[in-house]
Amino acid sequence: MGINKEQSRSDAYAAAGVDITAGYRAVELMKSHVARTATPGVISGIGGFGGLFAPDLRGMKEPVLVSGTDGVGTKLRIAFLTGKHDTVGVDCVAMCVNDIICCGARPLFFLDYIACGKNVPERIADIVKGVADGCEQSGAALIGGETAEMPGFYPEDEYDLAGFAVGIVDKPRMLDKDRMRPGDVMIALPSSGVHSNGFSLVRKVFDVERADLTSPVAELGGRSLGEALLEPTRIYVKPVLALFDAGVDVRGISHITGGGFFENIPRSLGAGCSVRIDVSGVRTPPLFSLIQKAGNISDRDMFNTFNMGVGMTVTVARDCADGALALLKDAGEDAYVLGGIVPGDGEVLLEGLS
Repeated sequence: MGINKEQSRSDAYAAAGVDITAGYRAVELMKSHVARTATPGVISGIGGFGGLFAPDLRGMKEPVLVSGTDGVGTKLRIAFLTGKHDTVGVDCVAMCVNDIICCGARPLFFLDYIACGKNVPERIADIVKGVADGCEQSGAALIGGETAEMPGFYPEDEYDLAGFAVGIVDKPRMLDKDRMRPGDVMIALPSSGVHSNGFSLVRKVFDVERADLTSPVAELGGRSLGEALLEPTRIYVKPVLALFDAGVDVRGISHITGGGFFENIPRSLGAGCSVRIDVSGVRTPPLFSLIQKAGNISDRDMFNTFNMGVGMTVTVARDCADGALALLKDAGEDAYVLGGIVPGDGEVLLEGLS
């Protein structure tokens, strides 16, 4: 039996600002989005106390679960200002699944958490639509979540969004960065824009509370600033899994998030290795030039804050580089050689950085 929605009403709770019936309406609106993410391991629908998933362990010698959690951060402010809420869910999923793929793990399932000042069912459904889109792109099932209405804690028109993903990898196939050697090749997978990091700086330099977020901007190819900033984070799961499935000798993967090149790339480098990158070869979209100009930001600070057009790096053995590039292009990634591994102590050596 399901919930008796007529019986489950509280005038006192409603007077305090929490509308239980709005929650039921939100669940009804999101059901179709959740359903399209279902995978064979899902054995429970939404509405229970826990999400149930039965992983297929056939062929695995030592299955290892890999988890990742994150939120969307202050990029949400752009959603509030533009009234567009159906893409930030992709960012939430991407921040998690792009992390766990760095271990070689295939995402299994995802759960989200939405905290809001007022539960507007249509807005919640839009948010969950984005989450479901991200789950479809990564092959993860959306098996549950939570919407918390918190009047007086959040403004009525604002919310926060976070989530977590769980993936699985066979231990013998786990990425081992200590196999990296000088001479290996680092490949760039282009980003779709700023992704979901550095928005505290973005909001400051553009003064987004007073900025024109809707008019076309010539430097952005006619897109508005709001559209460019809300472009969802690219999800790299399926292209990277294609490399592993093809037996490419992958030796390091880095998800370029907050902290840019200098914080994230070293996390993927093996002992005794650094990477040399020619800045002139980095394919940086015009949006980053606008940010740099508006904020009078140094080149170094740009590379230390933003992805600069590189959402993920994949380091492979030199003799695998051409094959890896071909596989990535077949998977829809306009991948290119970013740099080369050299002897060192985990440094990112950016040549031509002013």
